[in-house]
Amino acid sequence: MEDMAAFQVPLPPSEKEQQAIAQVLSDMDAEIAALENRRAKTQAIKQGMMQELLTGRTRLI
Repeated sequence: MEDMAAFQVPLPPSEKEQQAIAQVLSDMDAEIAALENRRAKTQAIKQGMMQELLTGRTRLI
C-alpha cells in the first residue's frame, strides 16, 4: 500500500490539453461503438444467409 502512495501520475500541463485528450478518447469510443454495431449487423446478415443455404431456400450454382 505504501508503494501506491508514492506513485505519481503525470498529467498534461494545461486543462486545454486534458480536454483535447478527453475529446480524442471520446471520439475513439464512439468509433469503436459504431464498428461494433456494424459488426453485429454483418454477423446477423451472415447468419441469415447461412440459414437460407442450410434450409435449401437459396441454392448456389
